[in-house]
Amino acid sequence: MNKTILFAFLFIQNIIFAQFSERNLSSGKWQFKNSNENKWLSATVPGTVHLDLMNNKIIPDPYKDENEKKVQWIENEDWDYQTSFTISSAEKKNQNIDLVFNGLDTFSEIYLNGKLLKKTDNMFRKWEIPVKKYLKAGDNLLQIKFKSAVNVGKELAKKVPFTMPESPRSFVRKAQYQFGWDWGPRLVTAGIWKDVKLNFWNDAKIENIKIEQKSLTKQKAELNIQTEIVAKKEGKYAVSINNQSNNFQLKKGRNIIQIPFTINNPKLWQPNGWGDPNLYDIKISLQKDSKIVDNKTERIGLRTIELIQEKDTKGKSFYFKVNGNPMYAKGTNWIPSDSFSPRITKEKYQKLIKDSKEANMNMIRVWGGGIYEDDEFYKACDENGILVWQDFMFAGSFYPSDEAFLSNVKEEVKDQVNRLQNHASIALWCGNNEVDEAIVNWGYQKQFKYSKEDSLQVWKDYKKVFHELIPNTLKENLTADKNIYWPSSPSIGWGHKESLTEGDSHYWGVWWGEQPFEIYNEKVPRFASEYGFQGMPTLETTKSMFSGVPNLSMENGTIKAHEKHARGWEIINSYMKRDYNIPTDFVKYNYVSQLLQALGMQIAIEAHRRAKPYNMGTLYWQLNDCWPVVSWSSIDYLGNWKALHYQVKRSFENQVILTDEKDGVLNFYAINDSLNTFENVNLEIQVIKFNGEILNKKVVSNGKSLEEILKFEPIEIKNLLSNFNKDEVFLRLTLKDEKQKIIAQNNYFFSKPKDLKLTKPNIKIKKISPTEIEISTDILAKDVYLMGDTHFSDNFFDLLPKTSKRITLSKPLEKVEVLSLWDTINN
Repeated sequence: MNKTILFAFLFIQNIIFAQFSERNLSSGKWQFKNSNENKWLSATVPGTVHLDLMNNKIIPDPYKDENEKKVQWIENEDWDYQTSFTISSAEKKNQNIDLVFNGLDTFSEIYLNGKLLKKTDNMFRKWEIPVKKYLKAGDNLLQIKFKSAVNVGKELAKKVPFTMPESPRSFVRKAQYQFGWDWGPRLVTAGIWKDVKLNFWNDAKIENIKIEQKSLTKQKAELNIQTEIVAKKEGKYAVSINNQSNNFQLKKGRNIIQIPFTINNPKLWQPNGWGDPNLYDIKISLQKDSKIVDNKTERIGLRTIELIQEKDTKGKSFYFKVNGNPMYAKGTNWIPSDSFSPRITKEKYQKLIKDSKEANMNMIRVWGGGIYEDDEFYKACDENGILVWQDFMFAGSFYPSDEAFLSNVKEEVKDQVNRLQNHASIALWCGNNEVDEAIVNWGYQKQFKYSKEDSLQVWKDYKKVFHELIPNTLKENLTADKNIYWPSSPSIGWGHKESLTEGDSHYWGVWWGEQPFEIYNEKVPRFASEYGFQGMPTLETTKSMFSGVPNLSMENGTIKAHEKHARGWEIINSYMKRDYNIPTDFVKYNYVSQLLQALGMQIAIEAHRRAKPYNMGTLYWQLNDCWPVVSWSSIDYLGNWKALHYQVKRSFENQVILTDEKDGVLNFYAINDSLNTFENVNLEIQVIKFNGEILNKKVVSNGKSLEEILKFEPIEIKNLLSNFNKDEVFLRLTLKDEKQKIIAQNNYFFSKPKDLKLTKPNIKIKKISPTEIEISTDILAKDVYLMGDTHFSDNFFDLLPKTSKRITLSKPLEKVEVLSLWDTINN
C-alpha cells in the first residue's frame, strides 16, 4: 500500500478512535405504521404520528375546517416506527457507543436488532442507552413501539382509589395541552419528537457543565466551572477553558472537577430596556495525550438575579432585582407555538422573541402545560435580554406521588435543569401552573365526592412533588446562584384578598368572572403573572382555517370550531356591547374584537404600572397560539400582530405618561422603568376637539425629577373642559424634560369608544416606496386599521387631526385598505 494512503488511513482510524463523534439518525429513512396493520408508510423524524399521517394523506389537516373532530381516533391507537442504518467496522471499534433519544412521546419500547433495550414513560426526558454490544458491523434495525398515552393513562388512573380531575392527562408525563385547552385543540400525539443520535466516544466524555458565578464586580467576574466527566479508564487528562489548561488525574467512572475562572472587566448581561445582553462563550476541552477527546461550549451572561419578598405595611413584596436594581417586569405568557412541536422552526422561535423585544418586554413566563422549549428559545431569550420564568410541566390538575411517578419526575427535572441552567435568561424555576389553585379553589373534591382521606391524600401528593421532590432536586443539581424556586403560580387564588397583597396573582375576574375591564383599576396585585381577554386572529389567519374558499361568517361551523372556550363568543359579545357597537359585518367584527382585547389589556397594564412599586410586574396571558384560533394571544398562529401586540408595545414603553380618572378628578402619573433619570419634568396637557381645534392648554411643572414614578397634582375635569362635552374632545399629554425634549406622549379619551361623537375622517394613503407609506387625515381618525398580508410597523393607532404618519411594510402590497372606528358606527 502507498505510504501516503496508509498514513491517511491510520490517521482517520486514529481520529475515529480517539475523538468523540456523533451520527444523527433522524435524517435516515424512517417508516411507521399502526400496530394493528402490516403496511409501513414513510415517516419524518423528528415528528409526530399526526404529521406522518397527514404527509401520507391518511388524515386531513386538523387545523382546517372542522377536521379536529375527525382525527380523535389516533390517540387510542398504538404506533410503530423503525429505521435501518449501517455501522462500519471502524465505528464498531469505538470503546463506547451510545444511542441517544432527546425526546420520545411518550410510552415506548426501544428495540435494536430485535433486542428490547428500554421502556420509556416521559416525553420530557433524555434517554441514553449504551448499545455497543447490540450493534453489528453492517445493517442494524432500530424499532420504537409507542403505546397510546390515553390508554396507558387510564390504566394508571385505575390505581388511584378516587377520581382525579382531567384524568388521564395528569398521570402521563407528557405535554398537557395536547389533551385540549380553552385555546387549543385535542391532539394527543405520539412519536419521536426530538433528534435521535449515535454517540461514539473513547477514553472519556464531558457529561455536564455547571457554571457558577461566585462574585461579580466591575473589575472581575469570579466563576467556578464544574465539569462532570465520565472516564472509560483512569489516567491523566487535561481540561482547558478558553485555552487555559488544567491537569487532572481522573478515576474510572464519574468524575466531578472544579475549575476557577476569571473574566476581567466584565460586561453585564442586561435585560431589554436597560442595556445590552452581553454574552460570553466558555469553551471547555477535554484532552488525553495531547488529543482532544471531547469539547463543549457554553454561552453565559454575567448578571445577578434575586427574588425579593419583604414584609411591608400592605403585605409582602414580590419583585426581581437584576444586577442590584429593582426591575419592573413587563411581559407575557408563552405556550407552545404549535400543537405539533417538532415543526416549530428556529426562525419561528427567533421571530416571536424578537417581536417580544420590539414590544418592550423583559420577561416571558413559560407556562406549565406545554413543553420545556427547544434550546433555540432560550438562546433567543439570552440574545434579546428577555428573562424567563420557567414553569415545570404541571398544570391545573391533581398529580400522583407514587414512587414510580416521583422517580420519573426527579429524572425529568434533572435532565431539564442540566440542559437549561447556564442560560442567562433563566430567572425563576416554578413548580407548576395553578395546581395549588385547582386543589384549593376549583371545587373538584366536592364534584367528585372526595372523602376526608381522599382530600388529605391529594394535598399530601402535592406537597411531596412541589414542596419536597422538585426543590430538593434543584438543590442537588443547581449552583446556588441559580436556585430561585417558587412552588406554584399563582401562590394564592384570585378569589382571596391575599392574592393582591403578596406573591404572584392570576387575576381572572375579567373574562372568567365577567367583571368589567375597569375592575383592573381596583384589583392590583404585587405581581400579575396571568390575566387576559380573548380577541380574534387577523383576517389572514382566520382565512387559513379553511381548506377551500373561506366563508367568513360568525355562523360558519369552521369559525365556531376555532373558538375552544365553551362560552367564548357569548363573553366577547357581552364585553363588546359595553364599549363598542357590535358590527354585523364579519371584517368589522374581527376588527372590533381585536380593539376590545387591546382596550382591556391596556386598562390592566396601566393600572399595574401606576401602582409601582406596590406592583412590580405585569405578564399578560398570552403571547402566541398553537393553531389558528380565537384566543387570548397578542400574536396569532401565523405570526401576525393583533391589535393587542401593537398596544402592548405602546403600553410597555420605558417611559409613559398615564391618566386615571376618579370622581371627576384626573390624576397624572409619569413612569420611568429605565436606569436613567430625567430632571425638571413638566407635563403639557392639551384639550383638543376631534376636528383638531385646541380648546385649552395647560403646563404642569413641579421641578421634580423622574426616577421611577412621579405623580402630578390632580386636576378637576370641569376646570379643563369648561363647556365642552367629554365625548367630543380628548387630551393630548406630552411629558418633557428640562431641555423640553419629549419623554413620552399619550392620548386620553373621556368616553367609551361607542359614545365618542366621531365624524368621518378623510384618510389618505400615499406610497413613498414599495415598502413605505404615509397616512394622513383631516380630523381625528380613531384606531386606524391598515389591512393586508404584510406586517405594518404600526397599526390600530390614533391618527391625530391634520397629521401624517410614516409606516413601513415587511413586504410590498398593491393596495392597502383602511378602516377606522368611525366605520363601525353604522356597521
